[in-house]
Amino acid sequence: MSDSKVNMKASGKDERSENAYRFNTASDKQIKEGLASDVYFTRTLSEIAHSGSDKRVAAEITVSGPLGGWFAFCGLDEVLELLKGIDVDLFSIPEGSMIPPRDDRGIPVPVMRIEGKYSEFGKFETSLLGFICQATGICTYSTKIKSLLGETPYFSFGIRRMHPAISPMIDRAAYIGGATGVSGILGAKLIGLEPVGTMPHALSILVGDEAAWKLSASDSKEGDKKVLLIDTFMDEKFAAIKAAETIKGIDFIRLDTPSSRRGNFASLIREVRWELDLRGFKGIKIMVSGGLNVENICELKEAGAEAFGIGTSIASARPYDFAMDIVEVDDKPLTKRGKYSGKKNVYRCDGCGSVIVVPASDHEYMCSCGRSVPNMIVQIMKHGTIINKKENVQDIRNRCMRDLAGVSSIKH
Repeated sequence: MSDSKVNMKASGKDERSENAYRFNTASDKQIKEGLASDVYFTRTLSEIAHSGSDKRVAAEITVSGPLGGWFAFCGLDEVLELLKGIDVDLFSIPEGSMIPPRDDRGIPVPVMRIEGKYSEFGKFETSLLGFICQATGICTYSTKIKSLLGETPYFSFGIRRMHPAISPMIDRAAYIGGATGVSGILGAKLIGLEPVGTMPHALSILVGDEAAWKLSASDSKEGDKKVLLIDTFMDEKFAAIKAAETIKGIDFIRLDTPSSRRGNFASLIREVRWELDLRGFKGIKIMVSGGLNVENICELKEAGAEAFGIGTSIASARPYDFAMDIVEVDDKPLTKRGKYSGKKNVYRCDGCGSVIVVPASDHEYMCSCGRSVPNMIVQIMKHGTIINKKENVQDIRNRCMRDLAGVSSIKH
């Protein structure tokens, strides 16, 4: 074998030529081989193999930040794929569960625990954390929007702001967190829904507003909402009136006014709403998109917006800083400074919202409010095999929505 091929193998590169890499993404195969990893993990595995110091450990995953409020745990599905076939046992809180980073006494709340020889899973730490850090951040931000909008529909429109390779993950996490639908073709397929879309400005630019509206309306499938984008060329008020008078059966007009022309967006929405109502078009609703986030959606809803396309703020939500730490070695409590040793159970009372972390040897917990509370940490995988039926996305979303309703009624 040539020196160049030896060097490529040592560096974790595929033996294909460099020209074969068209996108800057790791393949599923490379991730499963542990190549999408920080190099010190592979060095550590080599060192413990040479020294014969490999041991059975228990490693827990907790949040280092942000520490305020509750978060919606997400990304477990990819962790299961990562560890499938690896000789480890995996314990976790259910995906979609809402939990605070710290319990009532300030103890870090573990969301997941891996047990097995360190050599079996050490090289996967980077990828494992990446799966849950970003998905949890997106899902949690989506729950914040859901808590503000209630039953008002909003859609995940943000995959164009992120690397296309992770677009399905973004849409899945946003949907679990409460989004009504998603625009991505792959994301919708993963969820099991039809993708949601209106019409782009490009259509109006190519054929003109009126022709674009007619094409878009006629292309709507039976049961779909007819949503027309009306602000490509004209003032929003007059475009809305023209669209309403020209196209029959419109359900929504969408305002995607650019920031340079927006001014007071809430006032613009009120003006359009007034003019439509005045002319007998009270049944036509207003959808808004562009630059929307938790800071401005309530004002726009109060002004008359009845649907939201929310992109960048969801897709680029801050990841949660999960960390994985060894807490036991050969069944004996041991961890680094600043961490809590020993395996743990997590109890969350759905009545009063109390959350408590206790040693795993404590198998029962009675909340101070009088309720018997089950342990949230349950075994999901044994020796690399999933032991229960894998949950579908809708069930995970339903859990998240139930938890969100409970969290919303509890003040912490």
